[in-house]
Amino acid sequence: MTTINFFTFFGKYPVSVIKKFGEFGIFVYKSFFHIFSPPFQFKKIINEIQFIGTKSIFVICLTGSFTGMVLALQGYYTLVSFGSVGMLGSAVALTIIRELGPALTAIMIVARAGSAITAEIGIMRNSEQIDALDTMDINPIRFLVSPKMAASLISFPILTAIFDCIGILGGLLVGSGLLDLNAGIYFYRLEKSVVMADVTLGFVKSIVFAIIVTSICSYHGYYTHLQKNGFGAKGVSLSTTRAVVQSAVLILIADYVITSIML
Repeated sequence: MTTINFFTFFGKYPVSVIKKFGEFGIFVYKSFFHIFSPPFQFKKIINEIQFIGTKSIFVICLTGSFTGMVLALQGYYTLVSFGSVGMLGSAVALTIIRELGPALTAIMIVARAGSAITAEIGIMRNSEQIDALDTMDINPIRFLVSPKMAASLISFPILTAIFDCIGILGGLLVGSGLLDLNAGIYFYRLEKSVVMADVTLGFVKSIVFAIIVTSICSYHGYYTHLQKNGFGAKGVSLSTTRAVVQSAVLILIADYVITSIML
């Protein structure tokens, strides 16, 4: 009897994990499928682009500018010891375009919009609004999640491009304004070092991060009622915390995986 209880206890966890992965995979598939199935929800997608994309521009510009300035400051005092100060433009641009731009953009969007997505859908679940949609024969995933997924796939690459440009200009501001580096040399090295493959790598990452952020945040909100302590305000807060933490961790993991494959 003890042996049976032992295997029962340790068998429940892998089965529950497999079940969660299956639920999540089906959830993501349905979210994608309904983007391309008529009738198309252009108005809702535009509204979500405004929320996820437009309203994130300020925080993206602020983060990008200071990221570029810090990279330029640190890079200058590292390169000056090797007599390679002229390579500062290359160092700042490649670091931002390949790595920091997509990753920090995604993390900032998780903090600003991802948490709100989880809370919004979680409150709708706990207040039975999602059940009401089911009762009216309206697919909740199509109505709530698919427009957010489509908006994220559009917004993330654009915001990443804005972050990259602002970060490079922030590096130039510190390099030429504070450290007396020639602006022409900065842009010359940047132009010679950055190739289309670097830009493509950044955009591929941004698209993958868009899928990760939207699917995880929406999933935790949608299934708030099935989690432990999933009812009420506490349940929504726990779901939001899990969504933000898991999104940030998976962004970093996916960043490494994509870099190891594409470099």
